[in-house]
Amino acid sequence: MESDSSFQNELNTLIGRPPGGSGVTRSPDPVNQPMIRHWAAAFEDANPVYTDPEAAEHSRFGQIVAPPLMLQTWTMPSPIITGIAERGGAPTQSEGPSIMTVFDRKGFSGTLAVGSEFEIHRHLRLGEVISASNIVESISEEKETRLGRGHFVTWLTTYSTDDGEVVGTQRFRILKFAAGGA
Repeated sequence: MESDSSFQNELNTLIGRPPGGSGVTRSPDPVNQPMIRHWAAAFEDANPVYTDPEAAEHSRFGQIVAPPLMLQTWTMPSPIITGIAERGGAPTQSEGPSIMTVFDRKGFSGTLAVGSEFEIHRHLRLGEVISASNIVESISEEKETRLGRGHFVTWLTTYSTDDGEVVGTQRFRILKFAAGGA
């Protein structure tokens, strides 16, 4: 059995790499009014710059803009239900090896989302196409949690327009743990 330090060394080699696949996802659709309208309705956000062209034209934006926290929405792949059980509950097909298999191999098969932090550089405008680039930013040393032993994994997603302008970032943190804690 490999030592804890050799496993931590293996984890450290994952830092700076994509968490799975190529690490880059391009939005399947441009920023559009119907999705903005549905988002605003779902969150009961009546800000007129999202849905009222006249109000938006007279705002500091000069046009309709998307709610800032929709940033992640534009690059999320459509879920594939068929075969979801065989993929361990993953809603999409894998595009390549995932770092999660490194954890699974060592018995850290549980996954819990523990945090998400956005930094918005600017609002998105109708018609823009967004890409998301992902890298693993950090992996903690092993911690003992109520859920079991585990590692906190943080990846950084950078959202950009087609011309390369960064419009926001997101840090997403999970706990990969070995079930069976106190």
